[in-house]
Amino acid sequence: MKLFTKVCWLLLGALFIFSGLIKLNDPVGTALKLEEYFEVFAVDFGSFFLIFKDYARTISIFLSSLEVVLGVALLLRWMLRQTMWVLLGLLLFFAFLTFYSAAFNKVTDCGCFGDFIKLTPWQSFAKDMVLLGMWLVVFFNYRYLRYSFAKGQLGVVYITLAWAVAIGIGVRALGHLPYFDFLPYKVGNDIGKLMKPLEQARYQYVMERNGETKTFDQYPTDSTWKYKSMEVLNPEKSKPLITDFEVSDVDGNSFTQELLTGNKLVLIVQNTNKTDRERFKVINTLLAEAAKSRRKIQVLTITSTSPAKFDTFRHDVNLATPYYFADATVLKSMIRSNPGLMVLQDGKVLAKYHYHDIPALFNVEKLF
Repeated sequence: MKLFTKVCWLLLGALFIFSGLIKLNDPVGTALKLEEYFEVFAVDFGSFFLIFKDYARTISIFLSSLEVVLGVALLLRWMLRQTMWVLLGLLLFFAFLTFYSAAFNKVTDCGCFGDFIKLTPWQSFAKDMVLLGMWLVVFFNYRYLRYSFAKGQLGVVYITLAWAVAIGIGVRALGHLPYFDFLPYKVGNDIGKLMKPLEQARYQYVMERNGETKTFDQYPTDSTWKYKSMEVLNPEKSKPLITDFEVSDVDGNSFTQELLTGNKLVLIVQNTNKTDRERFKVINTLLAEAAKSRRKIQVLTITSTSPAKFDTFRHDVNLATPYYFADATVLKSMIRSNPGLMVLQDGKVLAKYHYHDIPALFNVEKLF
């Protein structure tokens, strides 16, 4: 039991640190997931939850940092009893969210490990139950973990440092781009290829005849066999990774294939209400220079804002590029910056830039 308790203690602390760091890697993505929960709760429990949407990014960094700090405190055994009670509160909170999502099919991905590991709601709830089980083991076998690795002022220093590092990681990712991109539009990916399945679907057919059940890789030509069920043998590889990428002009005509051809410098304006307008002077300068480049770079803008509203916006910020439209969720997956820049060559993502990191033209040209 002593060994088992220590294993649970170690896993519990490490998993909390890992989970927090994964979320801090992409605080915008975590905030988007929180906004999704707030919208659901606003419908089911009260509209006051919508108030929290404006603070989703701050809450995202705080909760993610709290996970890291609690994990560190647990591994250091710093104020272990108090740390365990706070851990329990966080575990029960997460368990409620995942159970609610699973039971009522409200949020299909809890975002427990960001976009690094995708879990279904029931898988997320099962994970939380396992964590609660480990918490119980540690809590009721506290006597095996009495020795603290950080006592007194030294412990306070370690915990303060953990808070500072965790918040610093999150704020840095918030003001730039995620350190690690786990989304389909990451640098190096070919969007056009990911819109197609890696291989053709392969099926297994379950057939029945005279009470006998048999599986076939090919649909049997013998008509005496009666169809019972069918299963896809390669569901992951037979489904495109990108299924919702569609870009169109103001008249609704598709521009997707044109976008995935040639050298492109794409400005993405997810939402004109929340975009940083102060950066457009620098952005406009880059776009104007790129349009004259010998590399034959086509510059354009993609937004999810309505045509009339965007037309007014582009005049306000002096944006002089052709503009097209795409789904808001797709644009948020393409880049965690509003506005943001993406460099494409025949559909392959060569680079992405946050509006705090607008590059010089020569840095863009040398990508091609």
